[in-house]
Amino acid sequence: MPYQNIQVLQDGAVETITINRPDKLNALNQQTLLELSDAFSAAAVNDATRVVVITGSGNKAFVAGADIGEIQELSPIDAHAFSELGQQVMLGIQHLDKPVIAAINGYALGGGCELALACNLRIAGDNALLGLPEIKLGIMPGFGGSQRLTRLIGAGRALEMMLTGEPVAAGRAEQIGLVNQVVEAGALRDTVSDYAERLARAAPHALHGILDAVNKGADLPLEAGLELETDRFALCCATEDMREGTSAFLEKRKPEFRGC
Repeated sequence: MPYQNIQVLQDGAVETITINRPDKLNALNQQTLLELSDAFSAAAVNDATRVVVITGSGNKAFVAGADIGEIQELSPIDAHAFSELGQQVMLGIQHLDKPVIAAINGYALGGGCELALACNLRIAGDNALLGLPEIKLGIMPGFGGSQRLTRLIGAGRALEMMLTGEPVAAGRAEQIGLVNQVVEAGALRDTVSDYAERLARAAPHALHGILDAVNKGADLPLEAGLELETDRFALCCATEDMREGTSAFLEKRKPEFRGC
């Protein structure tokens, strides 16, 4: 589909999706959510893509939230559908079998924080501000924030952020495990690019297996999670990439993984 609110750039094995509504601080409206859904569906079947980076245009905001003007007009029935759409998009990102990195270049509030939470890794500029301030609008998170934030940083800290609505700065976000790394804002693009390139050189089947084991195993009893890990480990051992990786190790050279 032709995109109005996002841009998609393919650079080798790394695909970058940029939310491009700078006049709205990249806020998520229904059209943007639909475009993100389409873009991630396309990335899932694009053999050229091994890693996806998602970011916001400009240097002020990753995504400043959902589009409040659109939310204000929602009836309860419409709000239910809007929440379901947002959750479906976030689930599509979370369950993509390729690593997704959020490059958080500024405000990541409300729906923007929920978008970052759906990604596998979060790297933030030191100007980033993250939070779920929906309570200040008389509402609550609707795109999965109440669930993913709690699972990521624990119920106490998650409740503090949601009940007060107060955002946290990048340094504090790193301390509590909300982001993986904080870098100088001016170095964010290069840092994420280097990180993505490193992941893109890894064995795709091993990446898929790790993502699957973590995403599915987190909600399983330990024994079932271990069984899932064993199954995915065995599948990795059926690949040419496993032969290449082990041979390269023994031969003291860098492996060249081809995804087969």
